[in-house]
Amino acid sequence: MPRTLVTGGAGFLGSHICEYLLKKGHQVIAMDNLLTGNIENIEHLQGENFKFIKHDVTEYLYVAGEIDYVLHFASPASPLDYLQLPIQTLKVGALGTHKALGLALSKKATFLLASTSEIYGDPLVHPQSEDYWGHVNPVGPRGVYDEAKRFGEALAMAYHRFHNVDTKIVRIFNTYGPRMRPHDGRAIPTFVPQALRNEPITIFGDGSQTRSFCYVSDLVEGIYRLLTSDINDPVNIGNPVEMTIKQMAEMVIKLTGSKSNVIYKELPVDDPKVRQPDISRAKKLLNWEPQVEFEPGLKLTIDWFKTQQIF
Repeated sequence: MPRTLVTGGAGFLGSHICEYLLKKGHQVIAMDNLLTGNIENIEHLQGENFKFIKHDVTEYLYVAGEIDYVLHFASPASPLDYLQLPIQTLKVGALGTHKALGLALSKKATFLLASTSEIYGDPLVHPQSEDYWGHVNPVGPRGVYDEAKRFGEALAMAYHRFHNVDTKIVRIFNTYGPRMRPHDGRAIPTFVPQALRNEPITIFGDGSQTRSFCYVSDLVEGIYRLLTSDINDPVNIGNPVEMTIKQMAEMVIKLTGSKSNVIYKELPVDDPKVRQPDISRAKKLLNWEPQVEFEPGLKLTIDWFKTQQIF
């Protein structure tokens, strides 16, 4: 039975990863300082093969016993979070990644870094493939997240080349599904609660900027295939179906039956105008591509938000 550590295990993605690994027969240790994670996301996982440790991964990191896999998902991941927590975001991307890689090295474990499409910045190449180096403003407000992840990728590759650690890098594109935090600055968890309350839907910019939304179950499947592969280069995991933010808002209003109207506010600094993954590498090397279409995935997400106390 593989024994696996997931940092950021109480977060939106981390909790889904923990749940999937348990179903695959892993013993799972979820580590989280609960800065942006939520213990309720993992309460249903409690059992003999699951353990939760409240800990800040930027501090000294020790886990007793053998570890086969270290998955580093600890990080504020939404614009609202990393703009309000810039130092913590930089620390977990740098110090936290260093500590997690050190643990993987000492345990001879496979290491997976949860990187992001944000390493491409406001891209000048469309769609974005893994060999594109990005267009990032290192001193802008979003730079704390973008550069933390870019540094994490460089550090992971350094550990692979110098220490021969089996490292994986997944570049995660926009993902949605149950357990997203309402109003965290991302489109879907902001728009859906607004629509359910018949409040105005807030779009930043004119709504023509694009995103590509991948349902969380598809993302987790792709991550697991990467984890258990022999690939060490970065791999995009996301849904290549592109839509505008305005189209997405209209879909939310339609599926919720909301009376909301749309209002527009100024586009934030360095907000990407386009975002679409080239998933050719994932298709070829992992035999992976998303299966859940946007509308049914959004319905499932809306149903989950309806169960939350957001009214």
